[in-house]
Parts: sequence; structure tokens; C-alpha cells
Amino acid sequence: MAQKVADYLLERLRDWGVERVFSYAGDGINGLLAAWARADDKPRFIQARHEELAAFEACGYAKFSGKVGVCAATSGPGAIHLLNGLYDAKLDHVPVVAIVGQTNRSAMGGSYQQEVDLMSLFKDVAADYLQMVTVPEQLPNVLDRAMRVAMSRRTVTALIVPGDVQELDYSPPTHAFKMVPSSLGLAAATPMPPDDEIRRAADVLNAGEKVAILVGQGAAGAVAEVEQTADVLGAGVAKALIGKDVLPDDLPYVTGAIGLLGTRPSYEMMMGCDTLLTVGSSFPYTQFMPELDQARGVQIEIDPTMVGMRYPYEVNLVGDAAATLRALIPLLQRKQKRDWREEIESNVTRWWEVMDRRAAVDADPINPEYVFHALSPLLPDDAMITSDSGSAANWYARHLKFHGRMRGSLSGNLATMCPGLPYAVGAKFAHPDRPAFALVGDGAMQMNGINELLTAAMYYQEWDDPRLIVGVLNNGDLNQVTWEMRAMAGSPQFEPSQKLPQFPYAAYASLIGLTGIEVTKPDQVTGAWEQALAADRPCLIEFVTDPSVPPIPPHASWDQMEKAAEAILKGDPERWSVLKEGVKSKMQEMLPGDAQGRNHQ
Repeated sequence: MAQKVADYLLERLRDWGVERVFSYAGDGINGLLAAWARADDKPRFIQARHEELAAFEACGYAKFSGKVGVCAATSGPGAIHLLNGLYDAKLDHVPVVAIVGQTNRSAMGGSYQQEVDLMSLFKDVAADYLQMVTVPEQLPNVLDRAMRVAMSRRTVTALIVPGDVQELDYSPPTHAFKMVPSSLGLAAATPMPPDDEIRRAADVLNAGEKVAILVGQGAAGAVAEVEQTADVLGAGVAKALIGKDVLPDDLPYVTGAIGLLGTRPSYEMMMGCDTLLTVGSSFPYTQFMPELDQARGVQIEIDPTMVGMRYPYEVNLVGDAAATLRALIPLLQRKQKRDWREEIESNVTRWWEVMDRRAAVDADPINPEYVFHALSPLLPDDAMITSDSGSAANWYARHLKFHGRMRGSLSGNLATMCPGLPYAVGAKFAHPDRPAFALVGDGAMQMNGINELLTAAMYYQEWDDPRLIVGVLNNGDLNQVTWEMRAMAGSPQFEPSQKLPQFPYAAYASLIGLTGIEVTKPDQVTGAWEQALAADRPCLIEFVTDPSVPPIPPHASWDQMEKAAEAILKGDPERWSVLKEGVKSKMQEMLPGDAQGRNHQ
């Protein structure tokens, strides 16, 4: 039997080392599905419950593996469903290749069933490389370029393959006019800035007395270099939330996350520094960085299109983070005065004391901060942790202390709902021998997390370590939006938009063959995490938590607090509970230090 285009496409993916494709079937990729059957399911077809989830899984796989994630979908509605997950990958600079079916070439332009102008639809999300395969000879070149562009530019690329093209006999490009042969492989490249620019950066950093460092996911390969730089400069290090796993949180000078979900020591460091070094981060919120005329700035960024953004940096170094820092460190002068570093470390110590106390505040029935606080010391050194957008991200950012080889991620720039659980599934396919945690809200679970549990149930028996632990905050409220309405708009909770229907999350997990645990009392929290860690299959823990515990930034402005008060006075249905919990939580930041986590009320 002659090799078909679809057969060759899968063969070429195998040649690129692609082991899994996250997808959902549809007749627009029937040719590919038939080829998968002929190829003994290589690369492996991972069946998602929805194309959006397939794209999230591919993104999570890429984030946790460092490889390209590949997803596939049928034409029309299937292709449309991919978009949210693909935008998540694009905005977080994650390499993902999408392979999308299309109606037959003879039907294009005829308003045929499921015909959508996919070139227009994907031209933004796959702006760096988007092509339609119209003849067999075109395939190796466009697929190779899609893989190379995705990897080298850390972005999304897409190939559109019409149904009839998938079933054509494959013929390679020839040694002829207007043929474009291709080859496999991506040459390694380590860009470096010029020596004189590195010298300029060193002069700026040496002149500073109070240096702050901000790292993002682009610094993940430069851990030792960042630690050495911080030591020489006597600096503290704040982390963009998507770079939470770059440095461990047990280092005394690591101030934690920065931004709306960030920590007080990160905010204080940024407000007090005279010099800012940013490494591998495009953190977007300028208001959480130093005043524009306050600090001299140096940026290290591998993508030349992303330099000079967010802050008026004096020196922009375009280069690999680790290599650039290695060239910069010998030129740095060790700060002899360590008062600034000592102040940062003192603030970090106090912050963790405050977090201990906030987690110990009573709530009705469970304080969500305590749920995360109790998990933190139980996390294995090799844990992979995901969080969803929503109030869960606040507690993920502030209460979990990363250590060892722990990895973590969430939707950083798109901040979309629902990637938490499919990210964790993708992570399990990247590292089936490591435990994964998905920490999500009830809104994300109802939107599509419930369906993703079916995928975990479908595949967990083939994972070397079957543990995928899902922590669900069941508070019956779209809590982050509720608090944003209170704090940002001074508006009371609008129950028709915010209140969620009840759903038996733990019982549902048990129904489909997973372990389900419902937790309704604080004294059950630690035991539930321990039971999940000992389980022989994925486990969902449903924590019934209090929606009135405020995820207010620890450095909330007076304006924000006044607007929250306005919401209460305007008749918020939860006004008295909100007021009580808000006062109790904020009081923990004013009490004397106590690292034991005792209850102060």
C-alpha cells in the first residue's frame, strides 16, 4: 500500500521525537486517524474530552517537559475549540504545534458544512508560522519549519491539512525548480550581548546600593547564576508568578511572588530599591515595579522584541540568561554593606510569620489559606504543581514554599480559567514517575475540570506514579471576581453572576473510579492531603471553604480598602462575614512575630 500524506506526517513527527499528540477525533482528520491505526498509535494519540483541553494538555506538557507540545483537531468547530489553549501557550511563550483538518480543497469557498476560514482564524495565534498543505511535496518543509519556529521562538505554530490532502499518495520534493526540500534538527544557539553592553550593565549594577532582582521563567536555566549574582550584589530576588519555580522559597532572600497576587516583601523591595535587574521576565504590571524615576534598570532577555518593555531600563542585554550572567558576574563588585540584604531577609521572615497566622484564622467552615498552608510542608521534592486562575492562585502564590526539584505553573499572561487540571495531565505524560497536584476552584471544575477527570481516570494506570492530586476549593462562588468587584469597583457581590450550583466533586471522583475525599472541618485538612499522597490512583479532595476570606493584596492601597468597605455598606449579601474575615486577616500583619502559626483573633 502506498504511503499516504497522513502516514508521512506521523512519520515526520516521530522523526522529530514527538511521542504524544493531544487530540479529539473528528471527520476533518479522518485521514490522520486512519494513519494512526496503521502506525500502531505512534506517536501516541492522547484522547482529551474537548479540543480546548487538548491544547491545554499540550501546553502543560511543553511547560513541564521542555519539549514541543503537539495537538490536533478536526476542521470547523474542533479548530475553533483549540484557540483558547493555543493563546495560553502563545502568551506564556510555550512551544506548541497545532495540526488542524480542513474540508476538501474542492469544497473550499462553497460554504460547505464546517467550512471555516482557518487561515484567518489562526493568523494571530500562529502569527509566527501558519501554513496550509495543498500538495504532498510541501509537507516536510512546512512541518519542519513549524517545529523549528515553535522551538526557537517559543511560540505557537499551526499546519492546516485538508481532508483530501491527508489521503493523497505521498511524494517527496524533488531536485527541481520551485521544490523546497527540508531536513530535520534544530541547531543550538546561545545568543550573547556585546562585551561593551555587558560592561555598561555591570557599571549600573555596581553603582547601586539597594539592588533588587526580578526573575521570570526565562531564568529557569540560570538558577546558579542568579543565586551568585544575588550574593555578590547583596540583592533580594522577587519572582514573577509564572517563574515561581525558578528559585526555591527556602532561600532567605527570595521575597516570593510579585504583583497583585504577590507578597509584601516583594512589594517593599521594589518600592525601596535604587537598582533593578530583571532576568527572563516580561512581568506586565508596572505599578508593582519601582517608580519610573526611582531606580536604574538592567534587563536580560533572550527575545529582542521583548526588551525595553514595562520599565525604562538603562541597559538591555539580549541574550541567554545563564550565559549572559556568567559573562556579567566577573565584572560585578561585591557589596560590602549588607544592610539592604539584611532588611530584605528580615521582611521575608516576617512575611512567613504573617502567612502562618493568616492560615490559622478561623473561618466557616475552612479557611482556604489553611488548605494551602497545610499542603506546603507535605509536598514531595519532585512534585509538579499547577494552579488555576481565580482565588486559588492567590494561595498558590503566597503559601506554597517550593523546594528541591519542584516545578509549578499556571496561566501567566492569558490568566484563563481551566488550565490547572489539563496542565497536570500534560505534566504526568511528561514525567509519569512524578506526583502532580492541580489546585483549582469550583468555578474551573464546573467549567471543564469535571470532564478532565475522565481523562485522568482513562490513563492513570499507565503512569509509573499514579498520583495526580486535585485540590478543589468548594466555596460556591466565583470568588476572585467577587473580590475584584468589591475591591476594584466598590460593587457588592452580584449573586446571579457569582453564585455557583452545588456539585458533589468528591463523590463524582469516586463514581468514576478515582479516590474522592470531602473535607468539611479544619482538623481534617492535613489528614486528607496525607491520604491523597498515599493513594494508588488520582485523588480529588473537595475542601468546603469560606468565600469570605479576602484574597486582598498584602500591600492593598487605601483606595482598594475603601472600595471594599463601600461594597459592604451598599448591602453585600455577605457584608458582615466579609468585614469580620477581612479585619481578622489584616490584623495578622500587625501582630508581633510568631512563627508557630498560632491562632490570633
